[in-house]
Amino acid sequence: MHSLTDLYRIGHGPSSSHTIGVGTAAALFKNEHPGATHFHVTLYGSLALTGRGHGTDRVLREILAPAHVEITFDTTTPTPHHPNTFDIAAKVGRSRPGKPAAKVGRSRPGKPVRFYSTGGGAIEREGCESHIADVYPLSSFTAIKSHCARHKLRIHEYALATEGPALHAHLTAVWEQMKQSVLNGLKAEGTLPGPLGVHREAGRLFSKHTDARHPEKYKYESPETYENRMVCAYAFAVAEENADGGRVVTAPTCGSCGVVPAVLYHMQKRYGYDDPTIIRALATAGIVGNIVKTNASISGAECGCQAEIGTACSMAAAAIAELQNLSLSRIEYAAEIAMEHHLGLTCDPIAGLVQIPCIERNAVAAMRAINAASLADILSDTRKISFDLVVETMYETGKDLSSHYRETGTGGLAKLYTALIKN
Repeated sequence: MHSLTDLYRIGHGPSSSHTIGVGTAAALFKNEHPGATHFHVTLYGSLALTGRGHGTDRVLREILAPAHVEITFDTTTPTPHHPNTFDIAAKVGRSRPGKPAAKVGRSRPGKPVRFYSTGGGAIEREGCESHIADVYPLSSFTAIKSHCARHKLRIHEYALATEGPALHAHLTAVWEQMKQSVLNGLKAEGTLPGPLGVHREAGRLFSKHTDARHPEKYKYESPETYENRMVCAYAFAVAEENADGGRVVTAPTCGSCGVVPAVLYHMQKRYGYDDPTIIRALATAGIVGNIVKTNASISGAECGCQAEIGTACSMAAAAIAELQNLSLSRIEYAAEIAMEHHLGLTCDPIAGLVQIPCIERNAVAAMRAINAASLADILSDTRKISFDLVVETMYETGKDLSSHYRETGTGGLAKLYTALIKN
């Protein structure tokens, strides 16, 4: 498995595959062609179908500037290797009087290079070996649990022992950004970009319980209801920041970035866990996310929303179990429950935006993670399904899903909502 620094990436939303991954590839290609005056990018599959809503074209133009950028959205060519496929080609044009060089040379571009944005901001380049080395010799939960039990280690101790102080420094920066994303989202107001007119609701959810002017309105509210609303407020805050192109952490993706921060921020605020303890929980969550990324997929375009939100829920549930110092078996069970009950979840973003149903899904998954950890604490001696098995099941299920339900915006809510508007 790769380093957790490749799982937890700090960047701008709204999509790790459509913005962070594509942007990384574009910057790499631009550096290889310093004299280029014209770039031609062809987007295929999910990138073509939801690229405008996810801001792919905007990111490409920003990163490849000041050169002229021509973008083709090819929605028909098959994408057998990965649905997030794109080609980039460069051309050097000659300057003409009165015309900027970036506008010249728009004839047939040079030989294109093919990239794949494989999820969570990661990229692959066709014909090239991955430059990212494996850091972890073990890649299944069963093997890692066995190793930890044999050496009397917690999962976070295994991660930190494997990667060293650099991982602790990275996770510290990740946690600081997660907290900042929550705070930014709680303060922000207004409407998210795009044609749907979605209003930011995090601040309203949060203020409903912090309004000192009317405490009597909530005095009969149960602690459980309070917890649900606070967790939802935090999840909405981060997911809305992401939808607005704000700075977030892929956990494991931008589309699912609100789940882990919401749960950990709530646990810190309500139960007083300090930052070092939270960082240990982040390491445990990261191992869980890395297992999914290595053995299955965290890409909504490849396996539906179960791969994104399902993985985020598993990570959050494992983090809670770690905070509560539960056994390795209970941590595994918490992660398994969280994933199992997201199996088959489709990725059908309306208008290609990471807004509906994505924002609410972050909140629902955060609450489900808390429930999964609670169930695991009580029932772990009765479980039948391993985390590795449910990860394998998720991957197989994702491959069986119709392409309409894998981040293409051509099925489910996206299709029916669009038809409703037209009528």
